Amino acid sequence: MIKHDKVLLAHGSGGKLSQELIEKKLAGKFPNPILDRFDDSAAIDFKGRLAFTTDSYTVSPIFFPGGDIGKLAVCGTVNDITTGGAKPLYLSLALIIEEGFPFTELDRIIASIAKAAEEASVSIVTGDTKVVNQGSADKIFINTAGIGKIAEDTNISGCNAKEGDKIIISGSLGDHGIAIMAQREGLSFSTPIASDCAPLNSLVADILDVAKNVHVLRDPTRGGLATTLNEIAKQSAVGITIEENKLPIKEAVRAACELLGLDPLYVANEGKMIVILPPEEAEKALAAMKKNRYGTDSTIIGEVILGQAGRVTMKTLMGTNRIVDMLSGELLPRIC
Repeated sequence: MIKHDKVLLAHGSGGKLSQELIEKKLAGKFPNPILDRFDDSAAIDFKGRLAFTTDSYTVSPIFFPGGDIGKLAVCGTVNDITTGGAKPLYLSLALIIEEGFPFTELDRIIASIAKAAEEASVSIVTGDTKVVNQGSADKIFINTAGIGKIAEDTNISGCNAKEGDKIIISGSLGDHGIAIMAQREGLSFSTPIASDCAPLNSLVADILDVAKNVHVLRDPTRGGLATTLNEIAKQSAVGITIEENKLPIKEAVRAACELLGLDPLYVANEGKMIVILPPEEAEKALAAMKKNRYGTDSTIIGEVILGQAGRVTMKTLMGTNRIVDMLSGELLPRIC
């Protein structure tokens, strides 16, 4: 067993300490026949269309209300696969650990990864571990890649939004970004704000069970709802209009945004899904979403329009139309 209480440079050397770290602290927490072979690559059987994605996580702080960097890494990658209408199956897990990182914190993160992977029904089948000198990284960075299977008749893309489509958001906006900022800056609010970090593959499966013509799925992470809708409008060469009075924003998040001078439309989410689909399927999809634990506050917030290609507008509470542009930079750095 590992006798040290912190990660040493030698744990990244490839020698006995590296093997101890991998076997005792990492791979042993994700038992499955593919990973247990300890080959340099995972051999998996696959037929059909694949969804493949990768992402890196540098969130600061690494622990926050509602989650941590480990849960975030699994959920973020699972959700990216899911936005293509795919069923997530396999993940890779690569860790870059700063020398001196406490094993108690590493154990906590790995346990969180295992729990999130179990909930999402995905297997971690390959990975890598590197240790860098103290000061060369900020505690721990994680990279994950994911593979999922796309059904033959599925065609979901940011390019597919059509005139008349309804736009649904699966719940409240800005929870993750404000939770990170509050934790980072030591802010406290009368109503605690927690990250919405969650795997959304079960939610999407429920949607696809009742709506066979979903055009777009997208999780509004960095840049929030506003940036993501602008991306979709540009990809599909359509206009998008939303209604301010229909946007689900928790009062605590709204108050925090006002205090910090932020617009909740641009604040990151890690457990929300945008669904764009024909109007005749919108109510069925909405009803299915509301029955899922991650979609109880789902609501229709707008629609796709012709003209104004690539532009997003919002009907404000005052009855005016506001252009919702894409920001040139990130409001909150290192939120994922």
